[in-house]
Amino acid sequence: MGNDSMVKVDGVSMRFNLGIEKNYSLKQAMIEAFSAKKRAEKKANKAKNQFWALTDVSFDVKPGEVMGFVGTNGAGKSTLLKIVAGVMKPTKGVVEVRGNVCPMIELGAGFDSDLTARENIYLNGSVMGYNKHFLDSKFDEIVEFSELQDFMEVPVKNFSSGMIARLAFSIATIVDPEILIVDEILSVGDAAFQKKSEAKMRSLIGGGTTVLYVSHSAKSIKSLCDRVVWLDHGKVMMIGEAETVCNEYLRSLNLLEEE
Repeated sequence: MGNDSMVKVDGVSMRFNLGIEKNYSLKQAMIEAFSAKKRAEKKANKAKNQFWALTDVSFDVKPGEVMGFVGTNGAGKSTLLKIVAGVMKPTKGVVEVRGNVCPMIELGAGFDSDLTARENIYLNGSVMGYNKHFLDSKFDEIVEFSELQDFMEVPVKNFSSGMIARLAFSIATIVDPEILIVDEILSVGDAAFQKKSEAKMRSLIGGGTTVLYVSHSAKSIKSLCDRVVWLDHGKVMMIGEAETVCNEYLRSLNLLEEE
């Protein structure tokens, strides 16, 4: 990868198999072994149940750039971010990442619901590679940002989704990562916390962090992003300047005038 890119995605495709065979017996295996027709049926069913979430996606992100991703539900945006974050391995293609990555995808997914908020700060922080001494030094800052001072000894299974997102966001942003991957987190929680989250995002961006950002809000994408990738059914429809791509995307949905 050239020195002018923090993230390079080259020809990435992702296939999922929707047909999970149940109760597959030894008897069925024996029948298939001796029956060309059964083998052909199985092959046809397997092909029919394959779903390509992404097809030949390519783009690169420069240092300090904020790259947005738009598309309807099922367009492949979240799958793509998980591949860049290293959570998934693509079926085809190559992803190269230069720098440490902080993925804010499915916030709170790493929490243990039976543990308290305090315990989960240390658990989630350790998963992200932070040691206890560092987390001790940042603990008050995390709690203050999350605004959950009165809930530190409460098991997170009693938290609302908004409270979980606030806690997870506060842990994830205690350091300034080189690459930040954000999936819809600014739409979680109340309006005041959304505003605070966006301000934190802007401060990270201002500090030179490279950001990959998915949102259903074209207004937010236009406001935060330099360039945008428009995905539709796993394929790249357009890559370009944020305002231009967002307007084309909204026009395709007959929503341009509403924005």
